[in-house]
Amino acid sequence: MPEEEIESAPTTADIPRRTDGLELLGRYQGVEYEEPVYLARRGDGQMVQLSFLLFLVIQEIDGVRPTAEIAQRVGRAFGKDVSADNVRHLLEHRLQPLGIVAEPGAPTAVTSDAPRNDLLLGLMGRRTLVPPPAVRAAARALAWLHRPAVTATVLAAAVAMDLWLFLVHGAMPAVLHSLSGPLPLLTVFALIVGSLVFHEFGHASACHHAGATPGRIGCGLYLIWPSLYTDVTDVYRAGRAGRLRTDLGGVYFNVVYMLALLAGYAVTGHPVLLAAIYLGHFEIFEQLMPTARLDGYYILTDVAGVPDLYGRVGPLLRGLLPRRARGDRPAGPVPALTRRARITVTVWVFTLVPLMLADLGYGLWNLPRITATALRSLDARLHTATAATVGGHPASALVAALGVVLLALPFAGGGWLTVRLLRAGGRRLRPAGDALARSAAQYLVVRAKRERDQT
Repeated sequence: MPEEEIESAPTTADIPRRTDGLELLGRYQGVEYEEPVYLARRGDGQMVQLSFLLFLVIQEIDGVRPTAEIAQRVGRAFGKDVSADNVRHLLEHRLQPLGIVAEPGAPTAVTSDAPRNDLLLGLMGRRTLVPPPAVRAAARALAWLHRPAVTATVLAAAVAMDLWLFLVHGAMPAVLHSLSGPLPLLTVFALIVGSLVFHEFGHASACHHAGATPGRIGCGLYLIWPSLYTDVTDVYRAGRAGRLRTDLGGVYFNVVYMLALLAGYAVTGHPVLLAAIYLGHFEIFEQLMPTARLDGYYILTDVAGVPDLYGRVGPLLRGLLPRRARGDRPAGPVPALTRRARITVTVWVFTLVPLMLADLGYGLWNLPRITATALRSLDARLHTATAATVGGHPASALVAALGVVLLALPFAGGGWLTVRLLRAGGRRLRPAGDALARSAAQYLVVRAKRERDQT
């Protein structure tokens, strides 16, 4: 009886699985890399950059195909022979450490130790303010504002508004009026908050206009300050022009908001509207600064074609050190950039680092005086709020309470930032401490053995 070769069925361990919520976004368009880069978004929202080969592998993983079949399909798409062992090596050493492929026999949820970029400079304690369905509906309704003819009209009207406000009417009388009492102050504060929220819808509607799908609008803590954000991760599917339009959509909507306030002033004549317009200019200037994770930072990253500029600071500085001082650590991802992009990153880093160090040094030098002044002001506002509440002046009490909150926020944020820094330092020092403890234990064992041998 002839023997028949029976191919054994693949085991569960030989069938790779993606982690939950993984989304493949395709090629990263308009970036200054020497090699093509592809993007995937993990279930926890973390963006992951992949090479073409890794993207082909993760694309073929569906929880059904074994590694042998994945290798065949990847080899055809890649144009080179890829074996099942090659795929297993990539799974174990590249894709599983990135948190986008589950380990054999493990749950498919993204693990807590999956790598996350730039946690210190990211938003912490994120909370949703507007859910994705509502954001998408509003983005569709507002997308017409990004049409070229409408944009040109808005910008021309903004120039005319500024000429009238600063050269003809004057902005200072309106600002001084807003400081004359608690009710004007509260009104200006409410208008500024409205401008901040409308700013986020500018990002969302620009994302929709670029052909991508916006996510939620939420809030979080950036270093020591509360901040709003809009999830426009899907815009990475678009080209550089679409991303730039999304980056600028927020400040563009600030301009639209100021024109709406000007129309309100034309109808009512109330000066607090002009005060809000004046303060809105500072909001735009702040957003356009490229030294923090505000709109200007993302505009610069898309103009330069270099995502995550802050992630390039360490590798670039290490790359300037001699090899002996750098040790075996590679210079980092900077060499993967084109020459034009490396020049841009170098100029940005050597402009940013001195500014950050100077700002940090100035803040630390004046920290005792700033803290003492803030505590005195906090105590005074608490007394004012209490007296206004007892005296039956709700507007004054609310203004004082807002002042208390605004003064307390930096202290709360600073405390939270200190905790995060200590935790990060502890995680970095723990391996060194463990190694020191092992060395000490080995030394004690050897010493005890020598003493026993001598006796």
